[in-house]
Amino acid sequence: MEQKAKKKLGLLPKLVIAIALGLIVGFAAQKMGGAGEIIIRIGATYNSIFGNFLSFCIPLIIIGFVAPGIADLGAGAGKTLAQTTGIAYASTIIAGSLAYGVDMLLFPYLVHADMFVTNAQNAEETVVSSLFTIEMPAIMGVMSALLISFILGLGMAVIKNHSLKETMNDFAEIVNKLVANVVIPLLPFHVYGIFAKLTYAGTIVELMTSFIKVFAVVIVLHCVILVFQYTVAGSAAKKNPFALIKNMIPAYTTAIGTQSSAATIPVTVQCTKHNGVSDAIAEFVCPLCATIHLSGSTITLTSCSIAVMMMQGQAITFGKMFPFILMLGVTMVAAPGVPGGAVMAALGILQSMLGFDETMCGLMIALYIAQDSFGTACNVTGDGAIAVLMDALTGKKSKAAKASVQG
Repeated sequence: MEQKAKKKLGLLPKLVIAIALGLIVGFAAQKMGGAGEIIIRIGATYNSIFGNFLSFCIPLIIIGFVAPGIADLGAGAGKTLAQTTGIAYASTIIAGSLAYGVDMLLFPYLVHADMFVTNAQNAEETVVSSLFTIEMPAIMGVMSALLISFILGLGMAVIKNHSLKETMNDFAEIVNKLVANVVIPLLPFHVYGIFAKLTYAGTIVELMTSFIKVFAVVIVLHCVILVFQYTVAGSAAKKNPFALIKNMIPAYTTAIGTQSSAATIPVTVQCTKHNGVSDAIAEFVCPLCATIHLSGSTITLTSCSIAVMMMQGQAITFGKMFPFILMLGVTMVAAPGVPGGAVMAALGILQSMLGFDETMCGLMIALYIAQDSFGTACNVTGDGAIAVLMDALTGKKSKAAKASVQG
């Protein structure tokens, strides 16, 4: 008899359970006195150890993701690669800038400044400090890791050294396994500890209400950027943008289920071909954009970071956020096809550029992963728009070339 494969519980359900458990334990600990304090401090100790481990891993994650990704891009040939990469990056930046503008208009009415910073800081300093800490200093800073990634990635593309490229690919695979098999499975416990601590501090009800409002804004922004992308692509290809979007619905729904742009590539390619894109362009652009085009993830990370910063009462300016958005488009290149890969790749610049601490990073992880399916769906659906645009651009060039030959 064949044994039925056991279905594993996905990351999102685990995250929901962790949040619920954190709420229950936090409320119970409030009524338990000293015993409740010990329970919360045990969770805080885990948070401290895991946070230090995560800080140690961040430079490795950046090098493992970015260097091979840049090398792969540089290894390609032809103007189509450069054009596709440029359009994908521009789309990502536009998405992040759109999110910034809308967030700054709406979030002041949806998210209260300093809503939990005082209580949380008091709890952190007086009650829920960890029982002990284990220092795990990173081997280098975030900016050093980014610089090394650029140097190695561009260097491998220029010298075309296959042995070094294979070594970096092996290192990337190690980092991928580290994220998928160690960091991601441990995240629910980290989220549990953070929510238990915030509940114990008496700030969770208003926090959760604000989270729901942020989610609603993010989903609407996903829809807006998709309409924009397909309007541009449809105008270039002289096609109805809403008909193009309709044909991409199977890719959108598949991405919601897989939470992975890479796993959705076959469906994305098929839907893109249904939009009249040539086989060559569809089979080139969609797999490439699955690793470099992350407009949905950028909207989510930008919106969530702004929300968390507002909750902490921090000053937010375009001059501070735009460089962060520019770096997001780079650090998320070739993020692994696992749930939460983009936010893991972004943790480094959240800390170095926006000054996020352990609690803020934990909230970002919880916020991001809770809607990761929709962000991924926005990413892959937008890939189809870039394919339509590239097909129109290359088609016009082919016609122009034929006309010049005939002339």
